[in-house]
Amino acid sequence: MDINKFGPPEARGLTPPDSPKWKARSMFVEQSADQESLGLIGYTRFEPRSDVKNILITGGAGFIGSWVTRHMVVQYPEYNIVCFDKLDLVSSMANINCLKAFPNFQFVHGDITSPVAVSKVLSDNDIDCVMHFAASSHVQNSFDDPSTFTLNNVIGTQNLLDCVRRHGRVNRFVHVSTDEVYGETPENFVDETTQFLPTNPYSASKAAAEMYVHAYAKSFNIPFVIVRSNNVYGPCQYPEKIIPRFFSLLTKNQPLTIQGSGLHKRRYLYGADAADGFDTILHKGVDGEAYNIGSAFGVTNLEVAVRMLEAFGCDPETDFRNCLAWIADRPFNDHDYCVDGSKLERLGWTQRTHFDVGLKATVDWYKKHMHSWWSNETDVVTTEAITQLPNHIKNSNTQISVAEVSAT
Repeated sequence: MDINKFGPPEARGLTPPDSPKWKARSMFVEQSADQESLGLIGYTRFEPRSDVKNILITGGAGFIGSWVTRHMVVQYPEYNIVCFDKLDLVSSMANINCLKAFPNFQFVHGDITSPVAVSKVLSDNDIDCVMHFAASSHVQNSFDDPSTFTLNNVIGTQNLLDCVRRHGRVNRFVHVSTDEVYGETPENFVDETTQFLPTNPYSASKAAAEMYVHAYAKSFNIPFVIVRSNNVYGPCQYPEKIIPRFFSLLTKNQPLTIQGSGLHKRRYLYGADAADGFDTILHKGVDGEAYNIGSAFGVTNLEVAVRMLEAFGCDPETDFRNCLAWIADRPFNDHDYCVDGSKLERLGWTQRTHFDVGLKATVDWYKKHMHSWWSNETDVVTTEAITQLPNHIKNSNTQISVAEVSAT
């Protein structure tokens, strides 16, 4: 099955998944959970910045934040890394417990919406660099509770910026945004100058947060860079997201839930490649610039479902329909986010992990750790199936083949 609508990897100058070019660290053999977690980092290391010594990573116990936190602690003993996280539903100390013995690591429990807590962590640790990951990020939840997204993503960012302004000693502010600020981009790859057209409360809150970053930089001379990444996946991701969600459903012998038509596509970036991207931007990015972290691997939700069925030894060719439960689509579900990552590639970043390789590493990790890592994952995957099949499935043959999924 060709998982990439644009053709096989070779057609775009990429090597096939069994090539040494595409790699994910082997971390799952006879190791403790903490030892395994120390392998969940990127590959890059640059000459440390002379103007950076003490880095605050907000949301550093969350999924993407923890990949970067582990990477920075392990790869850069020259830096002191302070992880600042309120430990909400999607964060976990399990993501960073492996770092407790490192002398250059510290965890501080706190909320970015609290001026007192943020000011204290900045001053107590003489912070001179901030990497701002803390955010509410699950799009589906933003429709149900947009006020929380405004509070955490907009007000939280503004509060952090104001505390940084008063602190007066930050030499680099790395703001983590999202590809969703561009809105739907079904055909053309968009670059960093593209107009914002957010289509849901989450992306609107992230676009507003970016405006605050620009305003504070202009008004108070805060040096910043902005990062807009495609979808990141890998070990340690909370099961509200599609890959760990599918894993959890399969372990319970439940059908995989597909929103709407299942033809919405996302571009997938393995956690190690994302960590490399943030590392590259921190060390080589130009002040005042934005950088996309793009992925070559565009995959529909149906294709992800097939890949997960295959990973569990199922045969989607024989009884594909019974493996799926169709649920209502969210109010507006963008078809695709195609971002042009060539600006970051010119700084030396490259996507190393083929989707198939990263997915296997992710599934292997979840087979060992899913039910011990997240105590409440059962509540997250409960959902109600609908009875109407999408037309492209309803009008097809009784047996739906992998080839048909790829052709839709």
